[in-house]
Amino acid sequence: MNHLILLVVLPLLSAFIIPVVAKHSLTISRLIGPVVLVFILALVVLSWNSVGSNGFAIFLGGFLPPVGIVFYIDHFSLMLSGLIAGMLLIVWPWNSYVAPRQYSLYMLLTAASFGLVLSADLFNLYVFYELLAVATYGLIARQKNPAAAVAALRYLFVSATGSAMLLLGIAIIYTLTGTLNIAHLATMTDQLHGLAGLSAFALIVIGAGVKAEMFLLNTWVPEVYSTIETPLAALLAGLISKLATVLIIRVLLMLFQQSEVLQMLLVVGVFGVISGEMVAWRAKDMLRMLSFSSIAQLGMIFIAFSIAGEVGLWIGLAMMLHHLLVKGGLFLLADKMQGSFDNLRGYAKRSAMAVAIFIIFILSLLGIPPFPGFWIKLMLILNLAEQNNTLYHYAIGFILLATVIEAAYLFKLVRYLFQDEEAATIVSTPKSLTFWYAQIFALVLLVSLAFISPISNRLKDMASQVANPDIYINTILPSHLSGGNP
Repeated sequence: MNHLILLVVLPLLSAFIIPVVAKHSLTISRLIGPVVLVFILALVVLSWNSVGSNGFAIFLGGFLPPVGIVFYIDHFSLMLSGLIAGMLLIVWPWNSYVAPRQYSLYMLLTAASFGLVLSADLFNLYVFYELLAVATYGLIARQKNPAAAVAALRYLFVSATGSAMLLLGIAIIYTLTGTLNIAHLATMTDQLHGLAGLSAFALIVIGAGVKAEMFLLNTWVPEVYSTIETPLAALLAGLISKLATVLIIRVLLMLFQQSEVLQMLLVVGVFGVISGEMVAWRAKDMLRMLSFSSIAQLGMIFIAFSIAGEVGLWIGLAMMLHHLLVKGGLFLLADKMQGSFDNLRGYAKRSAMAVAIFIIFILSLLGIPPFPGFWIKLMLILNLAEQNNTLYHYAIGFILLATVIEAAYLFKLVRYLFQDEEAATIVSTPKSLTFWYAQIFALVLLVSLAFISPISNRLKDMASQVANPDIYINTILPSHLSGGNP
């Protein structure tokens, strides 16, 4: 199974080959990325049944942990790898010839995304996180909108500050333990459960929270999303924000399953939900509304992860997949429905299909039965109610309040769409690929209604595997290290 190292190697190699090939053939250079992504998607599918319930590790360079670079592959990482390849194929700039450097940036982002999913070492997670950041800055700055360069610069400053916090948190952990291998760290968690360890986790959460659109760290979101093309916005909101949470998940589950840490995630999540929904309620523009609504949904994911054990991970994974599908679809749909609410008046007469898809997405987002969003939100509330902590019970009230606010502004937009006045200045692209992709997303959402139970069971099994430190430790560490300190 060592061939799965190609998930990182091929996109990284392609990023450097594309500019060279472009000097001889722009057409071939344009196709290198999609060919690599299709190959990787096929590789993930073919490898699925070969990955056992315990996963397996790839040791690069022949060096065993805790010294060498290790990639850990389980069904969770394979699922995310498939989503990465699929999402990149969807947002690939098929309809326009862009500069070869932009194709290289997409492939660099792809390699970094796979690295984040597979790495089992904190420093390598940091390296791939930074590589992802560099690719993201470049893609934002190269947008046609002149304001995108300014947004990219401000995003760079915010993200660079977060990266410094992330590196500082990792440095504290290394000072306390002398290792950065996550499995090795999981054998010495007692050394991390002091004030210094909690500070390190807080710094890691702050660092990764910039891209995870966490409360107080998400000031870049509306400005960036409103100045970039909607496919790229769908990629950032639907996928990249989830990859940042993967870093937090690995550190949380393996090293910091403490009540103080979980309560911190709960509080941050609640503030994210309320602040995001309140600002989205005041929005007068489609993209701005979706941007702040995305912040609120990410806050709800953090609330789910604040529930201890595999139950919280199970609900969080379900929310991540649902948010990727629904919010990704909404951003793709916004390519056809972008503009202020006033410009969208009467849009139902212009494109009934687009409005129907929009309604499907928002019904699931609000948690209206029988859509998947209802079952996910119901499980979240029921499990919050079972917690022996008043903070979790207050969180239920905030979630219900946020749902009411969300319903108010979403149905306000629906009312605009069905008003009699004809829209005059709407940017409409009825035959665009993004609209077809939005229809596919909506179809997948509807089809999933018939498979909610098997999907839920599969996610439970995945959560049980990911949340078990013993599986992770025994798979990665040699037997002479798995018992304690080096």
